Amino acid sequence: MSKILTVNIEELLHCQGVESARIEFKASWTAKTTGCQILKTICAFANDLHNLNGGYIVIGVAEDNGCAVLPPKGVSAEQIDEIHKWVRGNCNRIDPEFQPIMSPEKINGQHIFVIWVPASDNRPHRAPDGEKGERKYWVRIGSESVDAEKNGVLEELLQLTARVPFDDRRELRATTDDYRETKVREFLSDIRSGLLEETITRELYRKLRIAVPVNGHDAPKNIGLLMFSEDADHWFPGSRIEIVQYADNSSGNLIEEKTFRGGIHEQLKNALAYLENISAHHIEKQPHSFRVKGWVSYPIPALREALVNAVYHRSYEESQEPVKVYLYPDRIEIISYPGPLQAIQMAHLLQQKPIPPVPARNRRIGEFLKELKLAEGRGTGLPKLFRAMRDNGSADPVFDFDDSRTYFRVTLPAHPEYVAISALRDAAHLKALGSEDDAFRRIEETWNRMPFSPTITAEYIRLLGMRGKIGTAEEAFMQFREKAVKEFIPSVANVLVQILLDADLKKKADDYMKTLPQLLASDDALDAAILSRRLGNQQKAHRYFEKAGDAVLYDSRALHEFAQTKMKLAGRARRQQNPQIRASQKRLLQEAQELLERVIQMDADKTRHGFAWRDLARVKHRQKRPVSEVVAAYNNAIDLLPNDKGLQTELLKINT
Repeated sequence: MSKILTVNIEELLHCQGVESARIEFKASWTAKTTGCQILKTICAFANDLHNLNGGYIVIGVAEDNGCAVLPPKGVSAEQIDEIHKWVRGNCNRIDPEFQPIMSPEKINGQHIFVIWVPASDNRPHRAPDGEKGERKYWVRIGSESVDAEKNGVLEELLQLTARVPFDDRRELRATTDDYRETKVREFLSDIRSGLLEETITRELYRKLRIAVPVNGHDAPKNIGLLMFSEDADHWFPGSRIEIVQYADNSSGNLIEEKTFRGGIHEQLKNALAYLENISAHHIEKQPHSFRVKGWVSYPIPALREALVNAVYHRSYEESQEPVKVYLYPDRIEIISYPGPLQAIQMAHLLQQKPIPPVPARNRRIGEFLKELKLAEGRGTGLPKLFRAMRDNGSADPVFDFDDSRTYFRVTLPAHPEYVAISALRDAAHLKALGSEDDAFRRIEETWNRMPFSPTITAEYIRLLGMRGKIGTAEEAFMQFREKAVKEFIPSVANVLVQILLDADLKKKADDYMKTLPQLLASDDALDAAILSRRLGNQQKAHRYFEKAGDAVLYDSRALHEFAQTKMKLAGRARRQQNPQIRASQKRLLQEAQELLERVIQMDADKTRHGFAWRDLARVKHRQKRPVSEVVAAYNNAIDLLPNDKGLQTELLKINT
């Protein structure tokens, strides 16, 4: 394991924590060809046009489409010494002189040579074009080292002269004693860096490039204080994360407020853990399958991207405002200061245009967060954010900033069903307090925002039915049907049919039932079957009960009503003279008997068991079973329902 490089060498070769554009692989070494190319690349990485903090050159490893070919071919031990001397000597030809950090490594028994080129504080640099060519300003564009002037970026590079990003500047107000060495070593352990083996603290800080010699002592850099001091907010006011949770709106009641301090990477980890703990999960078993589907209120990858970007891309120099996270029942807002750089437009954020390669505000923060696997590679974070939201069934993220770009806000809409569940929970609480009208308004307001939600629409229609507003309920259903996913429509249609039946509007109820498809999900088919029975359509009810499948077998009410449907259909068949129809009657009665016997074995209330015994007695009587069996079934029913005089009357008829 390398004792010189910050990054883990294995991860470097696999481009983990470092983008492939910041790594250049060279399969072999020759001074005349490889040497000249390397000198240009050292110059380009040192110029660090996009503030990505330089890069790495790996000699002895071939490349295939940007990836290392492993195991490495390697170079000889003699060449290692030759490369070291050549690079050290020829870097004097870079103007102004720049010396990279060199680290011989051994991978799979093969020698390789890694040249680490951190971004330079003395840019811009020039290097020769070839062995005897003129000096040119080389920059990195994509995965190539190119002439800045020919590629039209020389002026941009010259403007970066002596402009060191804030996080990479030295901080003379502090000393390296303000670091917590344990935090530094925890970081190195997390990224599996060989620097962990360095025992001399001063050398450790220098090699990690969080300290630089100044007038005989070592001065800390801002990145070190942001990451490894006791509290970054002490040195740079506003370097913290605040999370505020509201009950309903920004004008509503405050539920909880949390502040996360420490190193910025510690803040991130703790804030993300907090957000993950309060994110609701919903898992649903799929019928006839071992698979499950589910959603979360906010997908963790999306939360991670939005919050990491806020910490990474904010300014620690211009603003003293913390990163703010506001939690509402229907969204999370993440706000950082100031807004995006001028070159970034809304079309870039919405993925309508590629993000331009503008210099990053914080090159060292980005480097460390990527090594911790918290931040994504350049240009990959936004696609991941959108993908995470869409895969969860959530709406796309929303971005906004003012014309002066004083702030940047990312809004993550909550999953629609989470918003619906939150509204139902709030309404139930208000109802328990006796505020029926407030409970209704909470549901109505949510439905007005989300008329496509099956959960909230079903409850809204149910409440409208209880208030006698049948016409409004029908209008709500029609609006829902226009906007909702078609698979969700039957469950809400069943609720509408229910309130129409309760209002004795059977004709309308039947009309809506006729619009239901033949194939329904189990729960929807079960509801449709029970509603069809209420409408007197036993044939349709039987068909829906069968479509419900296993869902019937574990619901005592559904099982009982299925048995009663079979009894009704058997009664009709008994009046027919056709032998085939009479045979179907026997089969229906036998099936009804089996269902009723299952109901009796199930965990249900006394009333359900009592009427199941009564129906079983009727079935056995129609099957012409021995009178003793019929009487025993009636006696069981009477024991459970002693006040039901009708049972005793029926039993008397059997005995006489």
